[in-house]
Amino acid sequence: MQQNQAAAAYQQVAKRTTNPRDLEANLLTRSAANLQRLRDNWEDDPRELNQVLTFNRKLWNVFINSATNESHPLAAPIRQNIANLGLFVMKRSHEIMLRPEPQKLDVLININRELAAGLRAQQPS
Repeated sequence: MQQNQAAAAYQQVAKRTTNPRDLEANLLTRSAANLQRLRDNWEDDPRELNQVLTFNRKLWNVFINSATNESHPLAAPIRQNIANLGLFVMKRSHEIMLRPEPQKLDVLININRELAAGLRAQQPS
């Protein structure tokens, strides 16, 4: 079910964008918004934690797989940085699932927002 939701979200955003950077930025923004909503409404639905973190992990899994692909056009040091950041996101997500606390979401929210902003800033004029 989660896989279908992530795929549907990807397809929905892809319909509105043609540029891969736009797509990635929009998905990161969506995930950051979901994480922020969860943080702001922490007491409402504890089951949402797993759903929101799963979506974010799947998104970052795509980034990690792409960055570790030797045929990726980015320079190796940049790909390594993306992969390392992705591994940090995975580790932090696991820590949150083990000991849920709303403030632990802040770093994931900030990473997604900053990366999305960076992707949008790199858009050709």
